Amino acid sequence: MEAEPQLYPVAGAVGAQGDEDQLGVPDGPEAPLDELVGAYPNYNEQEEERRYYRRKRLGVLTNVLAASAGGMLTYGVYLGLLQMQLILHYDETYREVKYGNMGLPDIDSKMLMGINVTPIVALLYTPVLIRFFGTKWMMFLAVGIYALFVSTNYWERYYTLVPSAVALGMAIVPLWASMGNYITRMAQKYYEYSHYKEQDEQGPQQRPPRGSHAPYLLVFQAIFYSFFHLSFACAQLPMIYFLNHYLYDLNHTLYKVQNCGTNSQGILTGFNKTVLRTLPRSRNLIVVESVLMAVAFLAMLLVLGLCGAAYRPTEEIDLRSVGWGNIFQLPFKHVRDFRLRHLVPFFIYSGFEVLFACTGLALGYGVCSVGLERLAYVLVAYSLGASAASALGLLGLWLPRPAPLVAGAGLHLLLTVSFFFWAPAPRVLQHIGVLYAVAVLWGVGSALNKTGLSTLLGILYEDKERQDFIFTIYHWWQAIAIFAVYLGSSLPMKAKLTVLLVTLVAAAASYLWMEQKLRRGVVPRQPRIPRPQHKVRGYRYLEEDNSDESDTEGERGGGRGDCAEEEARPVGPEPGPKPAGLCRRPCPYEQALGGDGPEEQ
Repeated sequence: MEAEPQLYPVAGAVGAQGDEDQLGVPDGPEAPLDELVGAYPNYNEQEEERRYYRRKRLGVLTNVLAASAGGMLTYGVYLGLLQMQLILHYDETYREVKYGNMGLPDIDSKMLMGINVTPIVALLYTPVLIRFFGTKWMMFLAVGIYALFVSTNYWERYYTLVPSAVALGMAIVPLWASMGNYITRMAQKYYEYSHYKEQDEQGPQQRPPRGSHAPYLLVFQAIFYSFFHLSFACAQLPMIYFLNHYLYDLNHTLYKVQNCGTNSQGILTGFNKTVLRTLPRSRNLIVVESVLMAVAFLAMLLVLGLCGAAYRPTEEIDLRSVGWGNIFQLPFKHVRDFRLRHLVPFFIYSGFEVLFACTGLALGYGVCSVGLERLAYVLVAYSLGASAASALGLLGLWLPRPAPLVAGAGLHLLLTVSFFFWAPAPRVLQHIGVLYAVAVLWGVGSALNKTGLSTLLGILYEDKERQDFIFTIYHWWQAIAIFAVYLGSSLPMKAKLTVLLVTLVAAAASYLWMEQKLRRGVVPRQPRIPRPQHKVRGYRYLEEDNSDESDTEGERGGGRGDCAEEEARPVGPEPGPKPAGLCRRPCPYEQALGGDGPEEQ
């Protein structure tokens, strides 16, 4: 009986036709390697490249959405917990029954001091922390500190609340500076992945045209601030679904309140010391705090798992290699730039207007007249108005660059002037619709302000070596403004409105002056970023070209090729033997030993 023929030929075996198949190609061990592991016959290189960069662009969009959602959840949990905590601790009955003579008001004052005072020194350490940990890991670490603050409320004592508040104050500026830097870098990377063919033609070291990433930056900043302003609405969920069920109505809490709005003094003068009808059970409080803790942990997971790196690993190394002393000094040296000096009043006003929305408008005009039980709805109106109006930042795609900032400033100017003449009567609900409308309009101005400022900074400062310094300066001035509001919380409302109005007018005038200087062609003076000083270990510079060269180095080098990193040599004959090859790069082994080549003895 004949054996059945094999269904598949055995690899390496000689077939019935000898060592060659029907096409005359050897079929045994002598078969060419390309026939065995060759390219896929239908492989389309251009199509695969297009799909690769499409995945890269989707990854960038995922990074932007994850960072935006993480920032929204983090800030929403922080504001919601702080608001609920201050209301509970304000009630005299709650303090006496729950904590006796522990001194909760004193603890709360020190906690607020830690949150507001600590960011004053943030300019000294924020750039160092961002360069040391990297942008993504700085975001993750700061979100973790916010989660730590939430966890300490399980056991409310001086030694838990105050240290966590100080740690939170230290993390405020690094978190939002790294967030602003991250969104700007994502816009630049999206431009690179969308125009990869142009990048291939220009070369990897060629800088993209200035302003090329601006359309993507406008879109990404609009997305980020749409999420961020929703955090004010998320912060009110514990009030709406939990704490409002325990509050007295306005006839009890506002019984001794005489003046509201522009005639008020300090924060809620005459407000009743008892605001809770019944005390919430400890078990219910633990459930609410556990939900907030879970949301904070979810924000950490979003940043950790879905946010990619803002820079390539070699770019991160280059950013650190300029020297820690230089990193410490560069934020101060950027004061030489007239653009930053002109924008400082706007930075300060950006901090003022957010605190005015949360304290002056919500408390002095809202709670003072319509009661504490409607505080959440006033802030929700502000939040939804700001979130929806963040999309108006996209008007910068068609309108002149100053349009969003000037429009937001003009809207706030009209509202601030009207506040001077508005003194709502306590315990009267007829004007509640006007209050909600004003909150929405103030949110629209805030959205135009925040989106316009962050977009403007990302357009003016495109260099990846400067962005973390610029956003650190921006958010540090915001923190200084918030600290000033904290110090002046007992001032009359008219004094607060006067400071707000003067700062707004100065900010708008200074910004328009800056734009006028730029149109006249005045060149800003920027501090020089030092070249990276690498301590090479191993294979990092094994390639002939310097793949880690920054854009600034590439321009400074002027296309010198392999001699780009070499210092200028003196004219004339050099003493001693001439080395073989002036542009020869020491091999990695020689660099690891610290030598300069075979000539070193």
